[in-house]
Amino acid sequence: MRPTAKDLAEAAGVSLATVDRVLNDRPNVSEKAARRVNEAIERIGFVRNPAAMNLARNRIYRFRFVLPLSGDQYLRQILQEVADAREALRADLTDIDSVQMPMSDPHAVANYLAGLAADDIDGVAVMAPESPQVRDAMARLIERGIKVVQFLSGQEKLPAADFVGVNNFAAGATAGKIIGRFLERGPAKIMVVAETMMAQDSIERRLGFDRIINGQFPHLTSLPSLETYGDERRAGLVIARMLEHNPEIKAVYVLSSEARVPVSAIEAAVDTRALTVVVHERTPFSEDALRDERIDVIIAQNPGHAVRSAVRIMRARLEQREPIASQEKIRIEVLLGENI
Repeated sequence: MRPTAKDLAEAAGVSLATVDRVLNDRPNVSEKAARRVNEAIERIGFVRNPAAMNLARNRIYRFRFVLPLSGDQYLRQILQEVADAREALRADLTDIDSVQMPMSDPHAVANYLAGLAADDIDGVAVMAPESPQVRDAMARLIERGIKVVQFLSGQEKLPAADFVGVNNFAAGATAGKIIGRFLERGPAKIMVVAETMMAQDSIERRLGFDRIINGQFPHLTSLPSLETYGDERRAGLVIARMLEHNPEIKAVYVLSSEARVPVSAIEAAVDTRALTVVVHERTPFSEDALRDERIDVIIAQNPGHAVRSAVRIMRARLEQREPIASQEKIRIEVLLGENI
């Protein structure tokens, strides 16, 4: 049997209250008593179990998802998954909530994160475009003892915070390989559409895509990324103009997580069935478009898995144990009309 706190107290010759104070770095413990407890830990092989301690104290874990204010179907799926996780884990002494912010204003996001205190929140999962302001605010959260997860979109040079999401470089490379294989015959151009190229996930996907297209399919030309900013009117204008001025376009890669706006804009200008169209994320719109052959491939990641993984990682960090890497790996799913 694993030694208990009571066994540790007996081995150290101190009270259970003293053991509790030593294990939790509380004051009012003499140096001699602390040394006896620590020596007894080594001697009897006691393993600290923060989860059991927290359960005994009826401690509630408080986690928050900071998500974009604007979005479409995929964002609604994430919000629903957060709500589902909140209900599912309520009995497990875990409180989960979410806030939405205009991610186009990194100063506002940074100011919000700066106002979070360790007395009020234990962990934060942040889905925000890369910016120095947000990155620095997340780093200061870590310094204040709040666990941080970079959720789906990461911040460059923030290794202290865990990341939950697919390998976006690999996801972009997957799109490049698929489009390259579809367009093996003759030269052609590829239109690349993003909501914003400020997001780290978009940058990484574009890099992975370009490496495959440039390295393995030199007869194909990837055009500069179009940014829609999630605006339907802007998307319609820039996409129609790109298609009009580049009749050699034979494929479209939508590298943002919301495909409805750009694909609808493409459909308003041309018949998408004449193009090879690859998008990201499984939504009601992308499912219907895949079944109707208006798009060819969805490269997806499971939002429910991502939400649950973020929660498990934050909890593991609070309990001072390593997350299970294989369990938390978000896998790239390639969906066709035949396997959806």
